[in-house]
Amino acid sequence: MANKATTLKAQNRTDFGKGSARQARRAGQVPAVVYGHGTDPRHVILDEHATRLALRSNENALIELDVEGESVLVLTKDVQRHPIRPGVQHVDFLVVNRNERVEVEIPVAIIGDPEPGTIHMIDSSHLLVSAPVTAIPETIEVDITGVAAGTVITVADLKLPENVEAAVDAETAVVNVADEEAVTDEVPETVPAEGDEAAEGAEAAEGESSEEESSEE
Repeated sequence: MANKATTLKAQNRTDFGKGSARQARRAGQVPAVVYGHGTDPRHVILDEHATRLALRSNENALIELDVEGESVLVLTKDVQRHPIRPGVQHVDFLVVNRNERVEVEIPVAIIGDPEPGTIHMIDSSHLLVSAPVTAIPETIEVDITGVAAGTVITVADLKLPENVEAAVDAETAVVNVADEEAVTDEVPETVPAEGDEAAEGAEAAEGESSEEESSEE
């Protein structure tokens, strides 16, 4: 549960634009925006390493921002990460107070030992729930121990943490447990169509032509 906020120091951001953002990232900082509760959007700069550590295991981390001495309680709403290297590029924070409930998307986690010969498929990787801002679960656990093939586990079947309520239809499918052999038998072999083979031949020819042109240059 995210019942204890992680403190991050922040500075007000006064320079804007892509060039300014790139310069901040080169300096080991990450731009962020803070909004909500009727306030104007506020732009700040955080230490990237500290931010990455605070957000690495929780998509909805509760953060106590120390903005140049001012304390602001926020909930992480969106994190943009570097596509290749480990690193945070930008963060959106929502201003909250400790007494309110919020609706958040929580990742689904499978636990337990499956029945022999079964395979499970996750139909809903995240679940929208309503929870106290100080008691947001990091995951929604789905126990597949002893679940027979042919069973669809729905939202109504889940045992949610105390004070956490699903914000989607109770009949929403979350996990589908199926017979492993039946699933394997249903997977068709991929046979390229004549058009695909022709396209592949054309691409190969283009590649050879390009290599020849490059060698001539």
